[in-house]
Amino acid sequence: MPFLPEHPRFKGITLPPSGWALGILLSLYIFTGLIGHDPWKTDDAISIGIVHDMLTSGHWLMPHLAGQAYPDAPLYYWVAAGFGKLFSWLLQEHEAARLASGLFTLLALEFILLAARELHGKDYAAAAPLILAGSIGFLFHAHEAQPMLAALTAHTAVYWALTLLPRRPGLASMVYGASLALGFLANGLLPVLSLLPVTFIALWQAEDRKRSSLFLALAMLLAVLLCALWLIPLQMAAPQYLADFLRGELDPLILSVQPFANILRYLNLLLWYAWPALPLAAWALWSKRRVLRTRPLLLPILSFLLVLLLLGLGVKLHSAPALLLLPPLVLLAVPGVATLRRGAANAFDWFGMMVFSIFATLVWIVWSAMVFGWPERLARQAVRLEPGFIGHFSLIACAFSVLVTIIWFWLIVTSPRSPMRGIMHWMAGLTLFWLLIAALWMPWIDYGKTYRPLSASLAKALPAKVGCIANANLPDAILATLDYFNGIRTIPLKNAGAERCNWLLVQGEFRDPAAISAAGWRRVWESRRPGDRRESELFHLYRRDGRAKSAASLPDMLVEGAGDGTTRP
Repeated sequence: MPFLPEHPRFKGITLPPSGWALGILLSLYIFTGLIGHDPWKTDDAISIGIVHDMLTSGHWLMPHLAGQAYPDAPLYYWVAAGFGKLFSWLLQEHEAARLASGLFTLLALEFILLAARELHGKDYAAAAPLILAGSIGFLFHAHEAQPMLAALTAHTAVYWALTLLPRRPGLASMVYGASLALGFLANGLLPVLSLLPVTFIALWQAEDRKRSSLFLALAMLLAVLLCALWLIPLQMAAPQYLADFLRGELDPLILSVQPFANILRYLNLLLWYAWPALPLAAWALWSKRRVLRTRPLLLPILSFLLVLLLLGLGVKLHSAPALLLLPPLVLLAVPGVATLRRGAANAFDWFGMMVFSIFATLVWIVWSAMVFGWPERLARQAVRLEPGFIGHFSLIACAFSVLVTIIWFWLIVTSPRSPMRGIMHWMAGLTLFWLLIAALWMPWIDYGKTYRPLSASLAKALPAKVGCIANANLPDAILATLDYFNGIRTIPLKNAGAERCNWLLVQGEFRDPAAISAAGWRRVWESRRPGDRRESELFHLYRRDGRAKSAASLPDMLVEGAGDGTTRP
């Protein structure tokens, strides 16, 4: 049964949403949460650490982390460092750096909108950025300093370029070449390799394959020239760094993985990661099963399968690379929005409204427990999880949260019936939930995740002139936060020069604690974050006495290291 037009008493947002309404909603969702908290122990801390090193040590050509070479593609860090300089007068360095993620995310949403227009027309193209931004996995990474967001932007731009190729080949080839270079300079070989199958599919579908091949060949030449602007100076200045970078890009792709099991892991991840894109895409496959060979459906179907195959064959399961699976799923899901039966569309709409209304209520109740101590049981639980946390009432945060809650209920009441209403309410509800979390819970979350107090405590335990500090396989994220907060830099035990260090920093349990003392090392400090309870999360600082064994001779006595400081493939 078709959706009938309504004339609500109070005029609300139009559906599909206008450009201004869509832009405001997506901007609120993206930029809220980029500021207001410290670097956390994930890719966020590593990226900010590299940006900090660029700004303080000038390692623009060769990214470094805490003074050590960190072979990686530099483009995201260049943009983040630029934001760090540009907004240093207004924001803390890590907050300004995260604005790069906001920029790349908004570009990705714009390009997926343009690609959906080319594939499916203007009527439901606005569903594409709503579905992409509304995907749960996207929320996890869109608010951290994450280079894979730049690769996602490259992917969405390439999809737009390939769909635009039959109509405007000149513009399409320029966008394609620049996007291919963006993918490589932002995240290395993985984004480029995962785009090549998509390119061959577009060429296979092209009416004039010879002409399209010529334009894409010119585009690839443009991409090579743009990449050479970094690779050639790098080869001239530091050939070993370039060799290490290329080795680091190739090794994950040639390491032996169990392809079938790995593909199943990615599919299992997508069950929550790609919600609601995945069920909408599945419905599009079913409802349009008679026309699957048409270009608007075949391109995203084959693209998704081939990108999934590439990840399954060469990339161990990680959350960040799975972002590359979202664009083809979103492009496939757009016709699913348009063809949802009225009962299913209403059920999806009610599900989104109820879920996020309940979530918003829970956020308010828990905030009340953290700030006012009511309900008492929740207040005790909040303190148990993060010992020492004291909640403070913020009039600005409270007023903002009340305003967005009111807007949410106004949107529910005034939205007209439309196939777009379900995905619009889902995205608006997810935005409400994230805004409330960022405004009301962020002090509590940041208290438990930041390493700022621990780094300050370590700095107090060290003398003013410390010489060098060895570390026993500390995760990259920890190295980044210690350098960022207090300028504490360490040398891995495996590196040359570690044998002369009189200080040793270790995280985790020891194989034989007595052996460390017997080797002539005296513990002078230990600490962990308030909410950390496992022994593997405890940090130890040791000082060498007299003729004790050098730090480089201790690895057999120490732990392997925490090993959870990065999610990068």
